[in-house]
Parts: sequence; C-alpha cells; structure tokens
Amino acid sequence: MKGPTQKRAQFSVWYVLLALIALQFLHGLYLQWRAVEPIPYSQFQSLLKDGQVADISITDRYITGTLKQGLPDGKKTFITTRVAPELARDLAQYDVKFNGVIESTLMRDILSWVLPTLVFVGIWLFAMRKFGEKQGLGGGFLSIGKSKAKIYVETDTKVSFDDVAGVDEAKAELQEVIGFLKDPQGYGRLGGRMPRGILLVGPPGTGKTMLARAVAGEAGVPFFSISGSQFVEMFVGVGAARVRDLFEQARQQAPAIIFIDELDSLGRARGAPGIGGNDEKEQTLNQLLAEMDGFDSSSGLVLLAATNRPEVLDAALLRAGRFDRQVLVDRPDRIGRIAILKVHTRKIKLAPGVALEQVAELTPGFSGADLANLCNEAALAATRRRAEAVTLDDFTVAVERIVAGLEKRNRLLNPHERRVVAHHEMGHALVALSLPGVDVVHKVSIIPRGVGALGYTIQRPTEDRFLMTRQELENKMQVLLGGRAAEHIVFGEVSTGAADDLQKVTSIARAIVMRYGMDEKLGHVVYEEERSSFLGETGLSLKERNFSEETARQIDAAVRSIVREAFARTVAMLTARRQVLDAAAAELLQKETLTEPDLQRLRETLKGYAVPGA
Repeated sequence: MKGPTQKRAQFSVWYVLLALIALQFLHGLYLQWRAVEPIPYSQFQSLLKDGQVADISITDRYITGTLKQGLPDGKKTFITTRVAPELARDLAQYDVKFNGVIESTLMRDILSWVLPTLVFVGIWLFAMRKFGEKQGLGGGFLSIGKSKAKIYVETDTKVSFDDVAGVDEAKAELQEVIGFLKDPQGYGRLGGRMPRGILLVGPPGTGKTMLARAVAGEAGVPFFSISGSQFVEMFVGVGAARVRDLFEQARQQAPAIIFIDELDSLGRARGAPGIGGNDEKEQTLNQLLAEMDGFDSSSGLVLLAATNRPEVLDAALLRAGRFDRQVLVDRPDRIGRIAILKVHTRKIKLAPGVALEQVAELTPGFSGADLANLCNEAALAATRRRAEAVTLDDFTVAVERIVAGLEKRNRLLNPHERRVVAHHEMGHALVALSLPGVDVVHKVSIIPRGVGALGYTIQRPTEDRFLMTRQELENKMQVLLGGRAAEHIVFGEVSTGAADDLQKVTSIARAIVMRYGMDEKLGHVVYEEERSSFLGETGLSLKERNFSEETARQIDAAVRSIVREAFARTVAMLTARRQVLDAAAAELLQKETLTEPDLQRLRETLKGYAVPGA
C-alpha cells in the first residue's frame, strides 16, 4: 500500500525536474540578454549611414550584427526587428524614431510544442500506471519491486479458532506456534526452537486459509498475507525483489506471521520433465529459499503456506529447516462435519427437532466450504417457501441441489423414457436394499436434475469407512450395475442412461486388479500406483506402464471377468425380485419421488428374499 511519504517523494522528484528545466530556460534568456543589445530600427539605419556596422545577419524577421565601435553601454552586438523598406524611407524623411516590435512567441511555443509533449507524457504515465495495477506492480514502476502483501492485525482478521472446526489435529499443531509467539522463553526453556515454516496441505475448501487467519487472530501479531502468484511477473527479477521486500517488512514488525497462499504457483519443482525453464520463477524460488535460510526463528518470524498440490513442490522447499512441518487439513469425518455445521448454523434459525447429526450423515466427503454452502442453500430454500425456520427437509433439498443439480420439472420425458428411468433407478435401489454392507438408500426420484441426470438414487453411509474388502467393492459394483440390469430384464435391451455407472464400475474393477492386488491369477502385485493428488486426476498426466503386453491382456481379461460376474449376479438378484421391481417402479412413476418411509416398506418386503451367492 502506497503511503503519504512515498507520494511526497514522487512529487518532490517532479518538482526538482521542473525547477531544473525552468532554471535552464531562464539562464539562456539571461545570457542572451547580456550579450545582445536590442536597438530601434531607425538607430540601425543611422549607424549604417555612419559606417559603424561591421557585419550583419538577416532573417525574415530580425537583423543581428556587430558594430565597429561599441554602443554607449559598451556592447558591440545588437539586434533589431526588420521594418518594411518603403515604410522606413517614408519615416526617415520626417525624422521619426521608429522600431519594429519584437513579438513574444513564448506562449505559442509552449502551446505548440511543450503542451503536446506533456499530454503525451501524461497519457504514457497513466497507461503505465494502469498496466502496473493490472499486473500487480502497485500503481507504477517506482514500486515494481515492492511486496503486495496485505498486512492484518488482530482487529483486522476477526477470525479465531472458535470459527474453525473439524480440523482439531491441525489446530493443535498451530496452537504450538501461537504459544511460541506469545511466550518464546517458556516454550524454548528446554532448548527447542519454533518451526521456521509450516505447510498446510489438503483438498480445496477444507479451511487452510481460514486456519492461517485464525492463527493471526489468536496470536495478535502482524499477519502478512500474500498469494504465490503475486510474486511472479513478466519482468525477470521482480519476484525475487518482492520476496526480499516481504521478509524485510516482516523483520521490522517481528514477531509476525507471513502467510503465502497457493505456494505451488511459486514453488513448483525446478527442472520438472516436460516443463520448460522460467528464469523469473526460478529466481523467485531461489530467493525464497535463501530468505528461509537467513531468518532466525528466535526473532519471532513464522512462515505459513498453503497448497493443494504438494506433489509438485520443489524438494528444497520441503526439507528440514525450511518447511519443518506439513500439516494435513483433510476433509472432515462425521464428528468434524457436525462441528462445522454448528459453526455455520450460528446465524441460521433452525426449526425445533433439526438434528445436525442427520445432516452430517447426508454429507460424506463434503469439505468445510461445501458445508458452508449447504447451510446457505438450506436457508435460501426455507426462505423461498416462506418458512419461519430451516427444517431437515430444507437441508435435504440443499444436498440434492449440490450433489445432483437443480430440478428441471419442465423437462418432459415421453412415457417410455419415464418407464425406463423408473425401472433403472429402482434397480439401483433394490440391489442396495438387498445387499449387506452397502450405504443406506435415502431417496429415489425420477425428476430430472442438473445437466444430464434423468433420475437419481441417493445413498448415505451409516459410518465413515477407511478400509474395504473385495466383497464390499463387488457389492458396490452391483449397486451401480442395478440400473442396467433392470433395463435388460424388463425391456430386453439397454440404454445410454448407465454411461456414468459403467465408468465407475470399470474404475473399481481396474483398481481391484491393478492397485489392490486382489486378483488371484495376477497375484499380489501393483500394476498402477495411486497418485496422491488432492485435486484428483487432471486427465493430462501420462501413466507409466511397467508391464508387458501379455500382462496387459491378462489385466483386461480380469477386469472384464469381474464386471461380467457382477452383472450376472445383479441380473439374477433382480430376476428373483421381478414382481417387487415392477411394483416399486409403478409406485415411483406415480409419486416421482420415494422417501425413507416408502423405502422402509420396500425393505420389509425384501426380507423374505435370499441374496444369491450369500
């Protein structure tokens, strides 16, 4: 941020330049006035007749020359304005003293030369200032190397650990940093030192930035917040200068916290395969590494950074002595989701009987940002129906809107398509209701949603799972294949509605064979490593293949066999329950949506059927 002192300095430079130009101009006029004596034209004619003129120079407006003998004041050089010869002869006959008037053209010269120049210079400076603001140069080239970090103090952040929930382990790690900042002697009494750098890693929306702001709010020290992309510019050396300036500002206000968000844009690994070099980025990274080596943690300077792509960071950043700790800020579990919902529902008026535990069960895999969006969507849903408070149904509507998309009741399907969609969704539901160990079916609907969903079946897990057996994975595949199996049984043909289901089924089957080593013929061998990326597969990364063509054929055959057997079991299961399938599909066509009470009755009906292969 540009302060008054910097502005005064810039104005002083302009004043000095203008003063120098004015002095030079006045000095020239003074020298010209001292060397040349202006005389009337009539006096020039008299001097000419008397033979006093030694030489002259004639222009279209002036006559300058040198006299043989000086004028009374001693000057020998003179200047006079020309007068028309005819008029001069007439005036000389009557002994009239006459002279041409030297017209001042100073203002005209300024308007014709100086003013346009100043206009063009002003336009150029304005354009450069705007360009600097867009490029993050801070309003001009005079501040091109200045750090753009926003400085916060405790009263600015207004975020504390009470506003952050669901990440208790990360909070505990950062509490230690706050203790060091507040009581460095107490925490260092046994010889320990404060970590120089702490890297927050995790998926997007899990609260990494909010955690860093909460640290500043709790510690009550200056908090320098900047994004990694603000260091990188089109000019080589600018980023390195900004790193130096950032650390210099922080040292002056120590104890302080420096927070660099999106560190991957600044600290990407140097010399990565397939990536060209970039002098600006490498210089900026090298300067950051040098600054992290140069500051002493005992001075109370802590570096926090956040990224959701730790796999692309340079190894020199992650070594001990720079980023000493990596703190995982992962998606919250069920208990964490309940705590986050309590934080985000403080300002929401909930109806009596709303249990946040049930909402947490509906949102497996949601991040903190997703849960904040969920609470807002539920409040808006209640507002649209003019309710006095937010109910559990509003949260259910919000979940469906986030997961499946907006309802499209105006999308009209023909009767045959509606029957196909109804049997497809009931196929999913019946298989899920029949198999043990799968997620509970929460809702089934044939109302189109989102871009291409003509119907949907929502399941909710009863608990957080971290390990799965092959049988559980195959049961999950059967649930996904239930829609296509129902179409095959009822209509004797299949449709394009199972495209997304088949993609997920194939992914699970390939993981069983290639990543989990669960195929007997191929053995306990991993043929594909799991990429630890918080952003998921980008589709651009090339997968390395470390097996032969014969092994590839065996893998393909094993995947096909797993999918074929799962589909056969699903067809057998639904064939045995054909009457229930038709009756449930007819009810779904009539109601368009089946909720938990309807599904509970359906579950009671299915208790008399045995599970094939059980």
